[in-house]
Amino acid sequence: MDTSRLLRTTGTVIAAAGLLLSGCTPGGPGEPVAAASSPPESATASGRPSPDAAALRPYYEQKLTWRDCGVPGFQCSTMKAPLDYANPGSGQDVDIAVSRRTATGPGKRLGSLVVNPGGPGGSGIGYLQAYAGIGYPAAVRAQYDMVSFDPRGVERSSPVECLSGPAMDKYTQVDQTPDDPAERAELVAAFKEFAAACQKNSGRVLPHVSTVDAARDMDLLRALLGDKKLNYVGASYGTFLGATYADLFPDRVGRLVLDGAMDPTRPALELNRDQTEGFNTAFTAFAKDCAKQPDCPLGKGDPDAVEARLKEFFRKVDAQPVPSGDPDRPLGEALATTGVIAALYDESAWPQLREALTSAMNGDGSSLLSLADSYYEREADGKYANLMFANAAVNCIDQPAAFSGPEAVDTALPSFEKASPVFGAGLAWAALNCTYWPVKATGQARALTAKGAAPIVVVGTTRDPATPYKWAKALAGQLESGTLLTYDGDGHTAYGRGSACIDTAINRYLLEGKAPQDGKKC
Repeated sequence: MDTSRLLRTTGTVIAAAGLLLSGCTPGGPGEPVAAASSPPESATASGRPSPDAAALRPYYEQKLTWRDCGVPGFQCSTMKAPLDYANPGSGQDVDIAVSRRTATGPGKRLGSLVVNPGGPGGSGIGYLQAYAGIGYPAAVRAQYDMVSFDPRGVERSSPVECLSGPAMDKYTQVDQTPDDPAERAELVAAFKEFAAACQKNSGRVLPHVSTVDAARDMDLLRALLGDKKLNYVGASYGTFLGATYADLFPDRVGRLVLDGAMDPTRPALELNRDQTEGFNTAFTAFAKDCAKQPDCPLGKGDPDAVEARLKEFFRKVDAQPVPSGDPDRPLGEALATTGVIAALYDESAWPQLREALTSAMNGDGSSLLSLADSYYEREADGKYANLMFANAAVNCIDQPAAFSGPEAVDTALPSFEKASPVFGAGLAWAALNCTYWPVKATGQARALTAKGAAPIVVVGTTRDPATPYKWAKALAGQLESGTLLTYDGDGHTAYGRGSACIDTAINRYLLEGKAPQDGKKC
């Protein structure tokens, strides 16, 4: 992994959130509603100055013009948002891309349901059009307009741009577990080059892509959709975005489901170490399963033995990368590790991981490289989506860097390697990227309480690799109206992943407004 705290959903993962039924308006999307369209008079939970309501009013009074997206059943639009919410009258704006699929009926329309797939850096529009807008339960799609947006800095919304495709290819191959001073210097140089490219190509937007900025954009979207309350789906990092919104605008919260939750009180160092432990938990589950399978390339025996064999494989490809079918990108340790991590997000990918490891151990790294490419959102033509660029930009502005320099990584390495003997060193060094970021962080770790908000459902999966279960427990405890729903299982997030118990509880909440009992387990 090349960026810190990359909190992802996979293409098959779904999470959901919504709003209080009584808070939704009967008008169609885009129809002005006085109470809904007013800008916030005060929203100081972030610790920043409250935006000037009068200067924000023109943004809240704009109209969304919907057009065909080129994707059957979906419409698209663009809204203007101030580049800098501290100075909304400056005349500098960002364009925020929005998409929707209107409620299919029958039944009473309950408003708009905004979805976010995580990241940070994941395209909400891509997620909506490829999955949520067609794959959410039919009853939910019948009564809600399904809506999403690309947050500022992401893909269609003033995207952060950094390295070219060939430069990104080189960046993803840099050794993440440096063994000597030369490799350490190479890794530091790669992080500096990445940061400098982001500044050169996207310096205008870099200071203004924080989660607080995105949450304010989301309130603007809520108003333009004609909803008095925000209906919101947040998965993974999207839970932090949703909780941030709730803390800023508690009176505008209806039903929120935050699935695969983050703990906003954890500073960057602890978040990275916790996530390292989460991937270790997921790998242990994979190892136990693998040892039972006839095609396990890591052999039989207990998980420790399976773990040792994977470490040995990483050491071998570090010393001598194996061919991958791309002469410029042989499978070395960095790409091999990323490929394994990619498959740990969803237990349905475990058979694919076994096959990929088997091939790589026999001298063909193409399948494991494909897993890494899917993680980085690299296309066959060598172009990358801007996921990794936006991911770094948001993470590095939301909190101060985890480390002050390589020496600080050295100090923390034992704790990371204790958290995960397989992934610890690589994930520790990956967290060094924000150290060289050209923009000073504007956020910090702190509790999000959303005092006065309607009930918010926080979902945690016990063996989630990317957002450890303890984070969900922590967020549910912080939110004044938080209620914890637990899935005892594997994979990242829980809603729509096969648990009838989870899905029934969330669907009932979205459609009837009845939150599950706090502490319910599935």
